[in-house]
Amino acid sequence: MSKHTISDAELEIMRIIWSEGGRVFLSLLMEKLSGLGKKWKANTVLTFLARLVEKDVLKVEKLGRFNEYVAVCSESDYTATLTQSFLGKFFEGNAKNLVASLLKQDCLSEQDFSELQEFWKDKGGNL
Repeated sequence: MSKHTISDAELEIMRIIWSEGGRVFLSLLMEKLSGLGKKWKANTVLTFLARLVEKDVLKVEKLGRFNEYVAVCSESDYTATLTQSFLGKFFEGNAKNLVASLLKQDCLSEQDFSELQEFWKDKGGNL
């Protein structure tokens, strides 16, 4: 998978593609974007799709005269890669430092903290 990050607009497109099983034609993508209130023209979406192909997040398969856009990775794989990159870049790869930062900045609610404690109990402290 690509090491390139994708823009917010590209992520919106990828979320639709992932929600459709990782494969989509432009017509369906345009319909889904319109349903989300996006008024992007087809040329704009095609530009985003081309960028996603350049970033190795998508590939194009020709089916007759139509292009089918296929995700190269799953959403969970992409998220895992971004998470590792973020941890490495900002917290020297240490998740404890991330959690400590969230706690220091009061970014975790009581409920978040309780859910994390339950998560650790369920996992036995092992991931």
